[in-house]
Amino acid sequence: MNLVPNNQRGFSLLEILIAFSIMALSLGILLKIFSGGVNTAQVSENYTVAIQIAESLMSQAGVAAPLQAGETSGVEQDKYEWLLRVTPHNLSFGNFTGAKLDAAQLPVTLFKVSVIVSWGDDNRRLELTKLKLAATE
Repeated sequence: MNLVPNNQRGFSLLEILIAFSIMALSLGILLKIFSGGVNTAQVSENYTVAIQIAESLMSQAGVAAPLQAGETSGVEQDKYEWLLRVTPHNLSFGNFTGAKLDAAQLPVTLFKVSVIVSWGDDNRRLELTKLKLAATE
């Protein structure tokens, strides 16, 4: 006894193949979108860690030891290479009060402190620069 009418037997093979093709294309596009999001999150995390390393080095410069011109380098977390560069920074003072001020007379020295953090095979890098005052010895 046949309970299904002859005109309602289900989908044809061609309709099923087309539906699976559309589903496969849609899933491929969705996977591409999600993998791009994961890649963006990884790049963002790397930049965040690099900024933390650079800011930490910047804040330590001149605290434990007096600022001196020179370079220091190192590696953090076996991935992030950093370079701390300290150079004297010359300021020219204008004639603000009618008398010229000589920078050599000041009890402080101005230094330019730069931190460069680089990582990855594609040579990504981040540079922070700041001016800091140090007591003249």
